[in-house]
Amino acid sequence: MGRVMTRLKITNSTDLSIAARGMIATSAVRSLEIEALVDTGATMLALPEDVVTPLGVPVLGRRRVRDARGLVIEVPWVGDLRIEILGREMTTDALVLPAGATALIGQIPLEALDLVVDPKSREVRVNPESPDLPLLDLMHVA
Repeated sequence: MGRVMTRLKITNSTDLSIAARGMIATSAVRSLEIEALVDTGATMLALPEDVVTPLGVPVLGRRRVRDARGLVIEVPWVGDLRIEILGREMTTDALVLPAGATALIGQIPLEALDLVVDPKSREVRVNPESPDLPLLDLMHVA
């Protein structure tokens, strides 16, 4: 499978909440759009520092990760992000990569948004079995 890229809108979730209460103008909500690599070998969302910084989201701590070279390193971890891909939205955390790195969309956001990767066309698509809204699997709770 070749590289699969898609458009990713990232918004400061706290700004959205404050704007919804009328405490800041909607135009003051920090948000941006980028191209991101869909990485089915990655677990989480990972964003470069130069993308995270202008959003003003809080650093929650550090996480140990295994990089593509197999090395275990520590990277910052941020929260309060709202992401949108193909019109589907979720709130999430992200790992922080060095400035200039390629943003990565891992399995957690792909599953939560119910998106599928078509390796032949190199596209991310809405799951055709649930075209209107994401459909998530949940074990039966009695």
